[in-house]
Amino acid sequence: MSGNRQIVCPGCGATNRVPTDKPAGVGKCGKCGNALFNGKPLDADAGMFSRQTGRSDIPVLVDVWAPWCGPCRMMAPSFEAAAAILEPEMRLLKLNSEVEQGVAGRLAIRGIPTMLLYLEGSEIGRISGAMNTQQIVGWARDQLSKNSAAQKAT
Repeated sequence: MSGNRQIVCPGCGATNRVPTDKPAGVGKCGKCGNALFNGKPLDADAGMFSRQTGRSDIPVLVDVWAPWCGPCRMMAPSFEAAAAILEPEMRLLKLNSEVEQGVAGRLAIRGIPTMLLYLEGSEIGRISGAMNTQQIVGWARDQLSKNSAAQKAT
């Protein structure tokens, strides 16, 4: 008997139960029928950010950015390429700190671009500064590995 993962739809925000023995990459939302993953980061408003980080069983990697930020614009293609590599292992979100100032304030964002990694509703990693695709993928996987090792040690 297999278990289920909770995966939040990028379209409607509904929480879907996806069996762990089924490939999540081909899953569709039970409410709206959209694909659960498309290999691209999701532009998230405050509500979608909250649903994705709070209800999903998979890790969520968030790029906090702003349109006026040169390093953010430089990193955008790398973050998009990282989504094609990391999904469906994790969800990638882009949070515009200019539009979502309240969320950025609650997250204590002091510089951008800043990446945050969430697991089961909690932030497990944070790093600031522009990165290339390999650095993004490596950092995210390293943070998950460290968190897994810390969980096993307790």
